[in-house]
Amino acid sequence: MAEMSMPGSSYGGLVRYNEEYPSKLKFKAPHVIIMVALVILFVLALNIFFPVK
Repeated sequence: MAEMSMPGSSYGGLVRYNEEYPSKLKFKAPHVIIMVALVILFVLALNIFFPVK
């Protein structure tokens, strides 16, 4: 039986995200929650003022 050698096997299949490029857009968790809430309120307002007939 032939022995197989896999590259990068020391990481055990885990991705190391700190080796990725740094993002130019960084949001904190409260900012994301506020943006999602604003989108939900916007959609609700559209449904109230412009209902689909």
